[in-house]
Formats: sequence, C-alpha cells, structure tokens
Amino acid sequence: MMLAGKVVAVTGAGRGIGRAIAMLCASEGAAVVVNDPGVAQDGGGGDSRPAEETVADICAVGGSAFANLASVTDPAGAESIVADAVREFGRIDAVVNNAGILRDAIWHKLSHEDWRAVIDVHLNGAFNVSKAATPHFREQQSGSFVHFTSGSGLVGNIGQANYAAAKLGIVGLSQSIALDMARYGVRSNCIAPVAFTRMIENLTQGASPDDPGIAKMRANSADKVAPLAAFLASDAAAGISNQIFGVCGNEITLFSKPRPVRSMVKDEGWTAQSIADELVQAFDPDFARADEVAADVIPSRKA
Repeated sequence: MMLAGKVVAVTGAGRGIGRAIAMLCASEGAAVVVNDPGVAQDGGGGDSRPAEETVADICAVGGSAFANLASVTDPAGAESIVADAVREFGRIDAVVNNAGILRDAIWHKLSHEDWRAVIDVHLNGAFNVSKAATPHFREQQSGSFVHFTSGSGLVGNIGQANYAAAKLGIVGLSQSIALDMARYGVRSNCIAPVAFTRMIENLTQGASPDDPGIAKMRANSADKVAPLAAFLASDAAAGISNQIFGVCGNEITLFSKPRPVRSMVKDEGWTAQSIADELVQAFDPDFARADEVAADVIPSRKA
C-alpha cells in the first residue's frame, strides 16, 4: 500500500495508460480522481463512460475514486480536477499528466488547427493541471508531478511535429517546476512510455498480423507503465526529481538531458568559411544522425 492515504489525480484515465495508472494507484491505497472527457483519438467528441467505468472498476474492488469529465485544455476545467480531489477526498498529493491526443501529419501537410489542438492538450493541459495543484502542494510542503513525454519529443519521429514539440515542451515544463518547487518539497518527473494503446493500435491499421514488430508492440501493455508512475507519486520517491524515465515492457530507462558534447575555440574568431573548413570536421564524429528517429536510439523500441 505504497500510496495509502494519498490522493492522486490522473488525466486521460478512462483508457490505456491512464486507466492502468488509476487502477494501480487505487490498489496501492490512493483515492483517485479519474479525469477523462472521453474524446476520440483526435480530440473530437466526448463520452462519460470511460471515466465512469474506470471509477466503477476501482470501487468494485474496494477502492475510492471520483470521475471528472473536464477538458485539461480549459483552465477552469483543470482547476475542477484538483477541486474535486480536495472536495471529495480532502487533499491532493500527486498529479499524473497523461491526457493526450494525436493528429499526425507529415510536416508540409500539418495544419495550424492540428498544431494548436495537440499543443493545447499535451503541453497546455499539463500546465493547466499542474498550475491548479501548485497552491495546495506549496501550502502542504509536499507533492509530486508525473508528466508524460515521448521518444518522439526526446529524439524525434516522422509525421509528428506537433506531438514531438508538445512532448519536448513538457520536459522543459517539468524541469522548471522541479527547480522552482524544490524549496517546498515538491517533485516533478517525466515518463516516456512505449505501450500498445488505442493511439498506437490506430497507427498500425493495415499491418500484417504476422508482423513481428506489431507482435512485440502488443507485448508492451499499458499496465507495464503504471508501476513507475505509482512509485513517483509516492513518498518512496522522495528526493527523485527533475528526471526523465522511459518504460517499455519490463525495461525502465533513465534518459540523459541535452548537455554540451564538444566545443572549439578560435582565438581570432570564426568565419563562415572557417566553420566549414575546421569546425565541421572536428564536430562531425559527434553529430546526431539527421534521419534518426526514436526507434534508432531507444533499443527496446526496435522490432
């Protein structure tokens, strides 16, 4: 019962990774606010059933949960998630920013609408919910933010400029929260998951059922991600902050952050030509591949 007495809010908790996290947190003793407006993968529509079913399943096994159907893109909706936690369960101890949508398109076909929609849910949503919880965390001198990033943001991926930008932005948000809130005993960490969810399944439509890559992806179930999120929400993770973790199946990864790998000084200053003649030759062994995607860097994502 690692989360006994704790109250955890999980966004996007009606399905997939969010549901798995909500279920596990409840089994570890937490009261859970299950936030999910029940939208389609692209953010359209709405359905109360996913959140309500997750709450019902938690309560059926003796847990405590409350459904919240607000959109994280709405600051007032985000505030209602935290308000529901405090009203129903008396406090808020951890926020898991998992809500997300996909609107993939190759760069030259990406619309302004699809850019804004994805940024709004992932990055603005994480900001909105975190901002709402912060006064409570600050007052009680404790709290944990668990944000979901992606290999698409950390490394890059084809056809996901909006998603990648949002997910790398979440890393920057988490880092700043961790630094600003450390004095109050508040932690902020990121998880980059690899799991076969509704989003991934839709991306693999038309693939052969015998494709070994698809079979490997299916083995990476959403419930494999939940233990790390539950741990980071708990007091057992005290002192762990400003980190980026990855989860793929039974493997947990710790990611490095961007750091200088090489520098070169030219006393008389640089010209465009001297950069071409000297610096490029010196830096070339450390250049990242121009065509590198997440699957090239994260071994567990390779088929």
